[in-house]
Amino acid sequence: MSQLKNDRFLRALMRQPVDTTPIWIMRQAGRYLPEYRETRARAGSFMDLCQNPELACEVTMQPLDRFPLDAAILFSDILTIPDAMGLGLYFAEGEGPRFERPVQDAKAIRALGVPDPEDKLRYVMDAVRLIRKELDGRVPLIGFSGSPWTLATYMVEGSSSKDFALLKGMMFDDPDTLHHLLGVLADTVIAYLNAQIAAGAQAVMVFDTWGGALSPENYRKFSLQYMQRIVDGLTREADGRRVPVVLFTKGGAQWLEDMADTGCDALGLDWTVEINEARQRVGDRVALQGNMDPSVLYASPEKVREETKKILAGFGKGSGHVFNLGHGIHPKINPEHVAAMVETVHEEGRKYHD
Repeated sequence: MSQLKNDRFLRALMRQPVDTTPIWIMRQAGRYLPEYRETRARAGSFMDLCQNPELACEVTMQPLDRFPLDAAILFSDILTIPDAMGLGLYFAEGEGPRFERPVQDAKAIRALGVPDPEDKLRYVMDAVRLIRKELDGRVPLIGFSGSPWTLATYMVEGSSSKDFALLKGMMFDDPDTLHHLLGVLADTVIAYLNAQIAAGAQAVMVFDTWGGALSPENYRKFSLQYMQRIVDGLTREADGRRVPVVLFTKGGAQWLEDMADTGCDALGLDWTVEINEARQRVGDRVALQGNMDPSVLYASPEKVREETKKILAGFGKGSGHVFNLGHGIHPKINPEHVAAMVETVHEEGRKYHD
């Protein structure tokens, strides 16, 4: 494997000194880029794009060719796991993801097994191998997965949901069945992320998109407990260096201390918490990633620069900050506004590093 030419992202996650604050963007390969839309049209469908390693590699590289970002993130989807479990994922136009065969009772849930990532999810591993080769040490590659709780929301509801009626009904009425499902999913995520690391991912992130929909007690029981299991089960070293693990619960600011206790290396922050407050609360136990509201990018480049500077100043001096948005970039953002943010992070970030 080629040596990394730019490792400031990995160094920041390990809270080691860097020359300036690194930045990458959630959903950086996405619909806001005209080149992505062109490749997506060529692929035929979103799933065809995900399942074609050459095209997944192509779109992973697009934002790096346009902006001087400090990390690449594998182009894929969190729902590849339930698809590999046989639930039949498809995307209805304008409606988002749906499953042909959701699992809504104990019998269906207990029939689920852990898919072999090099078999049913081989296309993901092939994409990781191809991207690493194509990157040739430019920047590190991030692998990722959805959290067990978040995957379960889609698997039980059959699609995205506003109130999670079926899943929360199960949580209260039949917690044993839900714990069984979450246990199988935790084992699957461990196998899936470890396979990504073996294929070349240099950092991994767990997206707990719907953890914020839970009460504090149920968050710890049904979401955090299983993320803890994942952190404990991951390969933490490859290519002679540490593989950092980032946990991100959207709407989870009240649990930052609990998340830091898992032994992860970094926490993703959404925009509902001030970054200076988050840093005070977790101290130097973990790095922080975030946390600009993606909607700021709708504003003028001048305003984008101003808001970017605020977050850099909020974190303050020292390493341990990876600049990012508080969630995925919106599809209608002007790429020139993204360029203003990336440039500002690198220029202004130098003030906060000796």
